[in-house]
Amino acid sequence: MAGRIEKSLLIVIAFAALALPQAGWAHGPSRQKITETIEIDAPPAKVWAAIVDFHDMSWLPGVAKTTGEGGNEPDVATRQLTLDGGATIDESLYKYDAGAMSYSYRIDKVDVKVLPVNNYSSTITVLPAEGGKSTVEWRGAFYRGYPNNDPPPELNDDAAIKAVTALYRKGLDNLKKKFEASK
Repeated sequence: MAGRIEKSLLIVIAFAALALPQAGWAHGPSRQKITETIEIDAPPAKVWAAIVDFHDMSWLPGVAKTTGEGGNEPDVATRQLTLDGGATIDESLYKYDAGAMSYSYRIDKVDVKVLPVNNYSSTITVLPAEGGKSTVEWRGAFYRGYPNNDPPPELNDDAAIKAVTALYRKGLDNLKKKFEASK
């Protein structure tokens, strides 16, 4: 009797082991995370003042205008970015901490042809750096633009990472230029 139970248990374990790789094959996309930073030769309070208003994205190249409502109130504030080409991105603020010079937002609606991401959230923070300077950190987490397996090249993980990294670099480089051009 004990021999039959052991044999049955081995058969069940063998079938379970065969089923596991198939479950791994069905895995969808992984959440991507990136962080970009820049040091700016300006005091943190001055840099924060340039980005503090959730409805002012004038420091981000490619944004023609920003409209919104709700001020800087988490879970109330929304904005719509209108890009130079006319496309729009709808975003909402979900965390705001003036003392920590930081806010977090998410994209509620974007055409993946404009930014090839889904389920995007981001945090931008101004930190003090040595010598009275600032470090601006822009972190993002997102899924690629194509949520299923076998995405087309323009909507895969690499395309999403490349697009978000380029966006962050343009914004951070422009902030630096804005503060350091007059020096």
